[in-house]
Amino acid sequence: MMNAAETKNVENEYIKRHHMQEELLENQCSSRLVKHIKAPLHLVWSLVRRFDQPQKYKPFISRCVVKDEKLEIGAVREVDVRSGLPATKSTEILESLDENQHVLSIRIVGGDHRLKNYSSVISLHPETIEGRTGTLVIESFVVDVPEGNTKEETCFFVEALIQCNLKSLANVSERLGADSMAERV
Repeated sequence: MMNAAETKNVENEYIKRHHMQEELLENQCSSRLVKHIKAPLHLVWSLVRRFDQPQKYKPFISRCVVKDEKLEIGAVREVDVRSGLPATKSTEILESLDENQHVLSIRIVGGDHRLKNYSSVISLHPETIEGRTGTLVIESFVVDVPEGNTKEETCFFVEALIQCNLKSLANVSERLGADSMAERV
């Protein structure tokens, strides 16, 4: 079992490998969020990798349609956003999907929102949590700061959305993991 310092070192290695961004422009902000999920990596990845079904764990998405129905690099999805957010639609492109390293990245290319030049990378890594198989999830993003907002406000807003998504991902994954364990009994 790793102590807190060892865990942080492992996280930092994954961040260096998958989440180091180029130098930010003056009008951009970025951040990284970490979530420890008490479910096996293959189960969590089965949700994250589904570019065509983000609504399975992202609570602010009500519907998703992939153009041309191809799930490959360059695929474009149209996402309907639930009411309550300052948007109704988002157009996103799949930039990378690495099945071996468990890394997915997307870029927003359109929509009726203020997240311009938004891109994100999410990576999954195996870990042990309380003696059981778990998953370390790291998500990073870069986005332009909208006119009239500060970097702090923009990062706070995007981080809050991602934290909600990661919390929901943990809940769905852990529930699926508990269901599959119950089936084995």
